[in-house]
Amino acid sequence: MKRSFAALWVNLALLAGAVATLGPMLWMASASLMPAGQANTVPPPLLPDSPTTVHYTTLFSRLQTGRFLANSVIVTVSATLLSVLLNGMAGYAFAKLRFIGRDRVFQLLLVALVIPAQVGMLPLFLLFKYLGLVNSLAGAVVPLTATVFGIFLVRQYALSIPDELLDAARIDGAGEWRIFWTVVMPLLRPILVTLAIFTFISAWNDFMWPLVILNDERKYTLPVALASLSGEHVQDTELMMAGAVLTVLPVFAMFLFLQRHYVRGLMLGGVKG
Repeated sequence: MKRSFAALWVNLALLAGAVATLGPMLWMASASLMPAGQANTVPPPLLPDSPTTVHYTTLFSRLQTGRFLANSVIVTVSATLLSVLLNGMAGYAFAKLRFIGRDRVFQLLLVALVIPAQVGMLPLFLLFKYLGLVNSLAGAVVPLTATVFGIFLVRQYALSIPDELLDAARIDGAGEWRIFWTVVMPLLRPILVTLAIFTFISAWNDFMWPLVILNDERKYTLPVALASLSGEHVQDTELMMAGAVLTVLPVFAMFLFLQRHYVRGLMLGGVKG
């Protein structure tokens, strides 16, 4: 009986946490469908009196949100694909390949984890200015393609790959590239999916770095563009909520689609040799 009551209280606490988390998101979606001004009434209504999609139409027809959305898609997809490839190769190399200074280099990389990203923005900006990547979408993509966290995540998972499996492939005459693509990559799939989700969310929601590296409004990503629009349309709550829905929806949909692989990757990503 006591265990039943304990389980009941745990479930009620989890339900309350879920409501507290999803409640603002559900109201955001509801407010985006309200007529202009309805969301600013006191108390604010939970549901729209007469649902309308005029705010979404305004975003795409008058505020050129489609261009900003396309910029975000380009940056996010490019960063995610390159991150999976580069972090996958680097993590596997640090886990299974022997080269001079491997452990020392990896230890230096781990030290970089404690350095706030904001500290490195100025030297990174100066480097990109020297390379001619300022005010380009490539400049927004490159910092996300190879990260210390991504290398660490893949390396910890790759340590669980049996050395005997790799040695057997080498004995059969397979080169290192073939081993990586045909043997290692399929085994790394769960953690690479997890890394892809992390990178996708980080790149899609990134505000600070695109704001620093991009100065042409036509190249703004969606979060930066919405922030710039909020000053002019600060009273248009429903319009801003529609923009927020556009920002949240792709990330939410991707997580729901890949959540099984995401959880599996997190569970297995802490394996150490």
